Amino acid sequence: MEPPVSAPAPAGSVTPAWSADLKDRAVAAIGAEIDGDEARTRFSLLLSGNATFQYFLLADPYRVIVDIADASFRLPKGAGQQGRGLIQAYRYGLFAPGKSRIVIDTKGPVRVEARVPERGAGSMNARINLELTPTDRASFMAKLPPTAPRPKETAGREPEEATAEPKPHAKPVVVIDAGHGGVDPGAATGEVLEKDVVLAVARHLRTILVAKGRYDVQMTRASDVYVSLDKRVAISQQKGASLFVSIHADSLGAQDFAQSVRGATAYTLSEQASSRQAQLLADKENAADILAGAESRSEEEGDQVKSILIDLMRRETANFSADFRTRLLSHLKRTIALSRDPARSAAFKVLKQPQSPSVLIELGYMSNAKDAALLASPDWQRQVANAIGTAVDEYFAKRTPQALTDTHRR
Repeated sequence: MEPPVSAPAPAGSVTPAWSADLKDRAVAAIGAEIDGDEARTRFSLLLSGNATFQYFLLADPYRVIVDIADASFRLPKGAGQQGRGLIQAYRYGLFAPGKSRIVIDTKGPVRVEARVPERGAGSMNARINLELTPTDRASFMAKLPPTAPRPKETAGREPEEATAEPKPHAKPVVVIDAGHGGVDPGAATGEVLEKDVVLAVARHLRTILVAKGRYDVQMTRASDVYVSLDKRVAISQQKGASLFVSIHADSLGAQDFAQSVRGATAYTLSEQASSRQAQLLADKENAADILAGAESRSEEEGDQVKSILIDLMRRETANFSADFRTRLLSHLKRTIALSRDPARSAAFKVLKQPQSPSVLIELGYMSNAKDAALLASPDWQRQVANAIGTAVDEYFAKRTPQALTDTHRR
C-alpha cells in the first residue's frame, strides 16, 4: 500500500503534527529546479518517493519555508546558491529529528500555490511544485502563521539543572560548537560549505581532546543538523562548560576586496564591537536562526538584580576568555595564517554565557582562494584541531581544580 501523501497546510494555519503513517525514511530529494520569471516562478523538487510536506511564510526577510517529513538530500553541492525570477536563493538540510527543511529566499512578498507530490507514469519518483507570483506586503503578512513566544531551550533538562555546579575534582568540560549545520550551510564557495568544514575540524578536535583523557568533551552538534543559537547556549549551560569553543569560517561579499583578506581570527564577547568588521560579522552570525526560518522569540532577562549579577559573572569570565584567546592565537599562528587584526570582540549570541569562558574562532575566509583551498584540506583541518587542542591544554594547565569550581559558582 502506498503511504499517504498530505497536502500542504494552508499558509497561516497552525502547523499540524507529522503523519504517523509515513514509516519509510529512505525518501530523498534528488533534484531541484527553478523556472520562470518575476511574473511567475516555479520551484520544483524531485523526490525518490512520496513524502508528507507542508509550507508556510515568514517575513523580514521574505521567505517560503517547506518542511518535509523524514527526507534526506542528494542535491549537488552548491545547489541553491543561484536564484531565478522571484527566488533569490534557497537552502536545505536536516532541521530536527524527522523533519527536513528548505528555506526559499524571495525578492519580495509572494503568493504561493502548491501541488501535492505527483508521480510520473511508471516511476517511483514524486515531484513537489510551488508556484510563486508577486503580491503586496499586506496580503503576504496576512498569510503568516500565528506566532508565540518560544520557551527557553534547555536541551531536555529543567532550567535549574542547566547551571549545576561541577563536582569537585571533576574533569573540565569542553564544549565544542561547530557553527551552522543542516538547513543553514553558512558561508559557501563552490562546493565547499562552511558547515562541513567546521564540523570536520570540530570532530578532529573532539578526538584529540578525548584521547588526552583529561577532559569531558561535549559537542553542540556531531552531525549535519541544524541547532538554534539558543539551544547551543543551553547545551553549554546544561553540561556545565568550563570552556566553550565555537568554530566558524568567514566570508566577504565584495570579490575584489575579498581576495586580499585572509587568515584566522578569534573573538571574545563584547557588547561594543572592537571594529565595524567585527560588528558586521556578529550581525551575520546572529542572523543564523533567521536564515534557517527559526527566529528565536525568547525574551531578554528583565529582572534588574538578575541582570546585574549576570553582568558581574560576565566580567569574571571575560578575563578567562581573553586568556584562552591569547593562547589560542599563539598556537594557531604556528600552523596557519592569522588575519591582520586577529584578536577581536563583538556581541555574538553564542558567546553570551556568563557562567563559561567562551571564544569564537573564524578559521579563515572562504571568499579568499588560498584560504578556501586550505579550509577544504583534511590535513589542514587536523593541523588546526591540533593547535586548538594544544591551546586548551595550556589554558587548563594554568587553572587549578579549585579555580575552575570557583568560576562556575560566580
